[in-house]
Amino acid sequence: MKKLLTILMAAMLVFTMAACTANDNAGKEKDGNDSGEKGDEKVLYLNNGQEPTSFDPPIGFDSASWNALNNLMEGLTRLGKDHQPEAATAEKWDVSEDGKTYTFHIREDAKWSNGDDVTAKDFEFAWKRLLNPETGSAAAFLGYFIEGGEEFNSGEGSADNVKVKAVDDKTFEVTLTSPQAYFLSVIANPAFFPINEKVAKENPEWFSEADSFVGNGPFNLASWEHDTKFVMKKNDQYWDAENVKLDRVEWAIVDDTNTEYQMYEAGDLDVSDVPAELSDKLFKEGKVQVEDQAGDYFYRFNVTKEPFQNVNIRKAFALAVDQQKIVDFVTKNKEEAAYGFVSPGFQDPSGKDFREVNGDFNKTDVEEAKVLLEKGMEEEGYTELPEVTLTYSTSDVHKKIAEALQQMFKENLGVEVKLANMEWNVFAEEQKVLKHQLSRSSFLADYADPINFLENFQTGHSMNRTGWGNPKYDELIKQAKNESDEAKRFDLMYQAEKILFEEAPIFTVHFYNQVYLQNEAVSDVVRHPVGYLELKWADKK
Repeated sequence: MKKLLTILMAAMLVFTMAACTANDNAGKEKDGNDSGEKGDEKVLYLNNGQEPTSFDPPIGFDSASWNALNNLMEGLTRLGKDHQPEAATAEKWDVSEDGKTYTFHIREDAKWSNGDDVTAKDFEFAWKRLLNPETGSAAAFLGYFIEGGEEFNSGEGSADNVKVKAVDDKTFEVTLTSPQAYFLSVIANPAFFPINEKVAKENPEWFSEADSFVGNGPFNLASWEHDTKFVMKKNDQYWDAENVKLDRVEWAIVDDTNTEYQMYEAGDLDVSDVPAELSDKLFKEGKVQVEDQAGDYFYRFNVTKEPFQNVNIRKAFALAVDQQKIVDFVTKNKEEAAYGFVSPGFQDPSGKDFREVNGDFNKTDVEEAKVLLEKGMEEEGYTELPEVTLTYSTSDVHKKIAEALQQMFKENLGVEVKLANMEWNVFAEEQKVLKHQLSRSSFLADYADPINFLENFQTGHSMNRTGWGNPKYDELIKQAKNESDEAKRFDLMYQAEKILFEEAPIFTVHFYNQVYLQNEAVSDVVRHPVGYLELKWADKK
């Protein structure tokens, strides 16, 4: 991972988690013979895990939606097989001398799945909708580098002041607040996909059912049995359809890893996660594939709810967690225990890894945890700790980690913690409005720079979801975003991460990797270390 992310960082490339109860038979019904083929059709069978939150691009900003959305639609650029941005709906672009204005030339043969032309107005409509505060997109912050974008989203400006413009049907102009070397990668993110303006105005819920869905990507949404499965078919209107080899992709919706693995073994899925119980055996047999991924599995404290308004109590809970035991005995997928928020693999100007330079934070220390818990309780006047409930979204993996944490808090702090789980969409909405006391989370990098990790915890940021804020932290992030000297920029980010862990609105569990089993007949599925699943080039023998 270090080598690949270093390459991404050096080029300043950018890119740019979740659960539901499912029918165990999802994805098992196949047309044709047992191989999953019907005639000469090439069909790929995958599991989405959870019901997609939304196929509305600025709303489907989560792990339940973006893998599928990334193949149903396409932005001006797309991350290629080498993980770098390449021409997609835009065939080329010009950049002004000051690096702030991009003029994109949209392909003449770029079509929507209903046959309409993809136009610059579709992009203008979509990008302004992303930034519109009424849309309520958690991804809106990604558009703050557009001149007028942050002001519009914060209610201090208007859509007319957002510097995105359809010059003509096939020419789209964007003006940035300052030169952004990773701009072309950021806009490969699903949040920046176009929306067919005519379709959206005729039917504001166009994205909610297969019959009304209109996309511009390699595949189109053919059917959607909510909470059970959905099917994508090759989009014959796609400008590069001749290079799309799969005829159909069928996605089951099964939130249990063991069930997923059984379906894979039965030939009902082409890809599966690795159940923890079988991890040692499958790794020894050489069947497991491991690829890089930048992100964290972590927990959020709600600092607006007792007892986590107290920093010493938060730090006590954080220090009572043994991350190494969780990755060794619970998840068992060769993840790296996380004692910081920025993933390994990002090098500063001196050539040193960010994680190596900034070191470990809140590493397991049971004795110190006990001292801090007692101190925090004294500060709050507690003779007994208020009841604590740990909430997670329904998934066998999330449940196992939650149970391990519950045991650690009991053994290391003498604290009985209750567990609660709920379906992903409900869980996510309640987390956003700070209803949970202590809740699981995950973060996958939207683009290849440490600032993307750290910007999430600015005061009031849509991705913060802890109620925490710190003026010094906010100022450091602001300065880092405007600092052109890379050494100074990294120093600002180092300082910010230290504050994050000194005040502990979160604690981390492990850094992500991509561990999976895959049918040997399947090839060219691209899994970006910073980005999402690509099926455009996938094939199946």
